[in-house]
Amino acid sequence: MSGVRVLVGTRKGAFVLTSDGQREEWDIAGPYFGGWEIYHLKGSPADHDRLYASQYSSWSGQVIQRSDDGGTTWAPVGNEFGYDGVPGTHQWYDGTPHPWEFERVWHLEPSLADPDTVYAGVEDAGLFLSTDGGLHWEELPGLRGHGSGQYWQPGAGGMCLHTIILDPVESSRMFAAISAAGTFRSDDAGKTWRPVNRGLESEGIPDPKAEVGHCVHRIAMHPSRPEVLYMQKHWDVMRSDDAGESWHEISGNLPTDFGFPIEVHAHEPDTIYVVPITSDSLHYPPDGRLRVYRSRTGGGEWEPLTEGLPQEHCYVNVLRDAMAVDAFDPCGVYFGTTGGQVYASSNAGDSWAPVVRDLPAVLSVEVQTLL
Repeated sequence: MSGVRVLVGTRKGAFVLTSDGQREEWDIAGPYFGGWEIYHLKGSPADHDRLYASQYSSWSGQVIQRSDDGGTTWAPVGNEFGYDGVPGTHQWYDGTPHPWEFERVWHLEPSLADPDTVYAGVEDAGLFLSTDGGLHWEELPGLRGHGSGQYWQPGAGGMCLHTIILDPVESSRMFAAISAAGTFRSDDAGKTWRPVNRGLESEGIPDPKAEVGHCVHRIAMHPSRPEVLYMQKHWDVMRSDDAGESWHEISGNLPTDFGFPIEVHAHEPDTIYVVPITSDSLHYPPDGRLRVYRSRTGGGEWEPLTEGLPQEHCYVNVLRDAMAVDAFDPCGVYFGTTGGQVYASSNAGDSWAPVVRDLPAVLSVEVQTLL
């Protein structure tokens, strides 16, 4: 029978939420790795039983966990992360040089075709690859070796490579987003990279139209139209129609264009979702009303989605990796909050209901559609 599996990473463990295709009743399993920060969980598109998790503790460091049975059991796999081949520095907050240091894995992106191949985006911003199910890792040094690394600087959460997108049509093309550096594209499977940030403007950097230095929060793509990218930036919601070569603003009538996640409807490539937050200093919804905004026109024109969401006294945030969609029709949309709620919509956002309310702060939400 078809179903859906929602993978939730929190400040104090991982949770696996499962339901059938109706998405009305949910089973909640966890916490796995209780007490650990789980920055990201993601399943392989090639094998729904293969899951990867990034487990971190300031006391014990970084661990990659793998499940081969859909999250029922887990085992640690190789964790030999280290920078090789590209010495150098980037900028610290005050502009002074700061050497690269490995801190944690922010994002895991399994291959579209091979469950044993998985990419990892890390802090300080680097890209790693495993081709044996996570047992061994090697850096793809072309990203840090691009030459602009000395101008990268950390965002408020650190200098993290937080988004990896694999092009489903051009198999050698991939995108990475870094806070605070910008978006980068590779056309040779990660060997070489170049920044693709033309059209972005960012206050607070010496050149607001610089090639790098932009605090990109998240990028998203619909697999049927991989040349179109959507971006939630530190300020501004942006769109590219040429695989990142140029960007234009689509914030339109949003109440504020600051936020973290951005997601695309499973079947409608012009339908996108964002969660506006008051500002970069006030990380909560405007007026204490939690609203997802949806555009059916690829941006510019937005409508608030409020049914089932708290519309007063709500001061949670939704982080960059904490929104995802399933592949059912109608499309399901899911997001988690820093208050520990996970909300689900089984009708593309028209109405919402909490799946669970009292988890630790949610860091990431991913969805597997089990057909």
